Amino acid sequence: MKILVAISILFAACFTAHAADSAAAKAALYQTPVTTKHSVSINGAQVSYEATAGHLTLLKEDGSPRAKVFFIAYTKTGVSDPSTRPVTISFNGGPGSSSVWLHLGVLGPRRVAMNDDGTTQPPPYKLVDNDQSWLDMTDLVFIDPVSTGYSRANEEKDAKQFHGYNQDIESVGEFIRRWISDNKRWASPKYLIGESYGTTRASGLSEHLQHRYGMYLNGVILVSAVLNFQSIDFKDGNDLPFATFLPTYAATAWYHKKLSADMQALSLEQVVDQARSFAMGDYTVALMKGTALSPSERSAVIDRIARYTGLTRDYIDKAELRPVIFRYCQELLADSALVVGRFDSRYKGTVSDRLGNSMERDPSHHPTIAGCFSTCINDYLSRELNVSTTLPYEVLTGRVWPWDFSNAQNEYLNVAPSLREAIQMNPSLRVWVLNGYYDLATPFYGTEYTFSHMGLPGSLQKNVSMSYYPAGHMMYLLKPSLIQMKTDAKKFYAQ
Repeated sequence: MKILVAISILFAACFTAHAADSAAAKAALYQTPVTTKHSVSINGAQVSYEATAGHLTLLKEDGSPRAKVFFIAYTKTGVSDPSTRPVTISFNGGPGSSSVWLHLGVLGPRRVAMNDDGTTQPPPYKLVDNDQSWLDMTDLVFIDPVSTGYSRANEEKDAKQFHGYNQDIESVGEFIRRWISDNKRWASPKYLIGESYGTTRASGLSEHLQHRYGMYLNGVILVSAVLNFQSIDFKDGNDLPFATFLPTYAATAWYHKKLSADMQALSLEQVVDQARSFAMGDYTVALMKGTALSPSERSAVIDRIARYTGLTRDYIDKAELRPVIFRYCQELLADSALVVGRFDSRYKGTVSDRLGNSMERDPSHHPTIAGCFSTCINDYLSRELNVSTTLPYEVLTGRVWPWDFSNAQNEYLNVAPSLREAIQMNPSLRVWVLNGYYDLATPFYGTEYTFSHMGLPGSLQKNVSMSYYPAGHMMYLLKPSLIQMKTDAKKFYAQ
């Protein structure tokens, strides 16, 4: 009996020790929000601010935890009435991306040091003060959706409940409600800014926040927008992307001097205007006719596609008038054994397989931005913001895939109606759309097409404004575009 009691005591002690170790290990994963004080010079004026970084716990209605969402919030100090101070909620896309790109690229008080043309400096990479930060105009909150950055589901086996369009809108919307409530900011002017799939999220959230919580927004900012996925999906039977990508093909070919002499003599905007007119006119008609095109019509269309894309007549003929994005990136500079970037087609990279018909890697992501942003966010959070966790910071992760698009089963996801509904519910809601001429991920003409087909009543079309920059998906990497964005943002927030 004594032996059994001793064994029981030993087992209980081991179990208790194991439970304590497990609790300690889990505690090491998550950061209780920590606040640090800083200042930065923005356009010559000194701005003092607090940075708060850590996890906010999303709860079930019974009080049990669902997920730990990591965030970084910047609030200007010395403000007598925070309710008069705008607050802007920021996130990126993917799905599977953390908020690092907008955070350390354009909005935050610190940014990754880049060359003025947007190329990367050699490692080790570093941060510099961002004199174009938006912190002088608005407080900023950066959200890493569940499974990105340091954000995690409470139990990894439950993570899939956050990985889908509807699920993502619900969880990010719940975070926004909680942060706004916890920080007593319901009376503040409120804005959303998203990039890439983050524009999909922002458009869905604009309707969700108003419907679900009665949280009416002042503005939605869409950086490199994709609202209608039909405009970017190169699938058999879907001819729309061939038209929506063609003006960006033209801009790309012009930049790399692959057009005829008379086209190269034009400005970027003139080239784009000509290509846009062709794309929405004769090219769309030719795509719709398919094999009903006569030989003479087909030959004439091939000539014009070649004129605007820089591709050969033979290539366009073999492509059935339909150059696909990944093949285009590989083909345009194939005679120089180079590939152009998808996120930013100004960038060029080498290829190892010169016979390949699709790009091996995107030179505007690797090596341009992936390493420097990853290095800088990890260093910044631990060394400057005092964040301590054993988790890896998921800058851009595949752990969210397969993403659940079941809300758009048997059709393309299109959130333009959600944004339209939000504007009609709230006629004061303004939308600002930022486009890069060299963005081959979410091309500007696809965005124009989406907004011209969203069914927004004429009296509300003035609520939407668009800006264009001579750069790519992350137009702020180019220093002149970064500066222009700030100038344009001042006008938007001042309205």
